[in-house]
Amino acid sequence: MLSHTQLSPAPAAVQVTVRPARITDLPTLVELLCQLFSIETDFEVRPTRHARGLRLLLGAVRRGSAYVAVAESRGEVVGMATVQTVVSTAEGAPSGWIEDVVVREDLRGTGIGTMLMADVAHWARANNLARLQLLADRRNRLALAFYDRLAFQPTNMICLRARCPGRSQPVSPGRGQGRVR
Repeated sequence: MLSHTQLSPAPAAVQVTVRPARITDLPTLVELLCQLFSIETDFEVRPTRHARGLRLLLGAVRRGSAYVAVAESRGEVVGMATVQTVVSTAEGAPSGWIEDVVVREDLRGTGIGTMLMADVAHWARANNLARLQLLADRRNRLALAFYDRLAFQPTNMICLRARCPGRSQPVSPGRGQGRVR
């Protein structure tokens, strides 16, 4: 667990502690995901689905194959980042898939995201992961600049996705316009 005081652009300092998520954090984590998915154009804001996904992720945490870090300020969760272990045949070793990096909008730019990513990286090292990887919305210039400052490098790979057979496919805007949903 990291504890750090980071000066914010506002006159007062933001006291933040980064710690593992707890099930009691779930409602606030869902709110943070709603903020994130309102920015990422490939996703829809669906709180019930987000809560279900977080419960599944917290189950993976209990099994040791994932980690959910939260940033807490004055007793309130204000940010989160998740990482899941996957096997990389290219590395011949486990690697980490980072998702859901989000800081409450009014606290962005105060160093909280950097603290969350440092905590995720610490978990990855402790679990002998060979590399960390993530996806970012190509239109989210602030996020891309943030990841660049953390030494994440773009690759030549692109993300493709499709629904698994038998899964219902929600109707969403942009369907039939070349985007895989």
